[in-house]
Amino acid sequence: MSTPEIHDGWTVVVPVKPAALGKTRLTAVTADREALARAIALDTIAAVAATARVRRVLVVTDDAEVRTQVAQWPAVDVLAEGEVRGLDAAIATGADAAGVNAPRAALLGDLPALTSRDLDAALMLAGEVERGLVPDAEGTGSTLVTARPGAVWVSAFGADSAARHRLLGCTDLTVPRESTLRRDVDTAAQLAQAVALGVGPRTAAVLASAAA
Repeated sequence: MSTPEIHDGWTVVVPVKPAALGKTRLTAVTADREALARAIALDTIAAVAATARVRRVLVVTDDAEVRTQVAQWPAVDVLAEGEVRGLDAAIATGADAAGVNAPRAALLGDLPALTSRDLDAALMLAGEVERGLVPDAEGTGSTLVTARPGAVWVSAFGADSAARHRLLGCTDLTVPRESTLRRDVDTAAQLAQAVALGVGPRTAAVLASAAA
């Protein structure tokens, strides 16, 4: 029996909406919504870029400030969203740029508490399956989808995406519910849970400024 192949050198695609359009459900938060949306995305990208198994980060965005900041970071490349519309289409742009021979992953840019250790552990597990899935903390959405080299890229993010990803052949990775990889943020309650886990420095600074 052959030993499962554990892949390193992942390319991770992170789609980021322009901050003016992002996090529209955070209306109950006192912090500036645009600044907060941008900070959450930047903290997420920084954690991905610092992950040992990640070779390259492809950020797909038309947000000018995000583009300017992350373009200076090692191992991070920026792709314009342009005429592409929709989350899965933006991710597909990045997956195409990564190439079918690379281990690829798509990670949502709304994980402000994400740690490199948690992402690294998930990518180690992802190397054992054709396509992998990490559901969000509620179990219905998805935060990470993966494909090993040679696999055709598929994704179906959005409402109830975990079930749709399973129908597309994704296997749930055994990531604990309390993992920072599973705490995406769309609502004030989810943001509070992320803060309890420990958010990144940019998100923390925006929230601290609003509380001052």
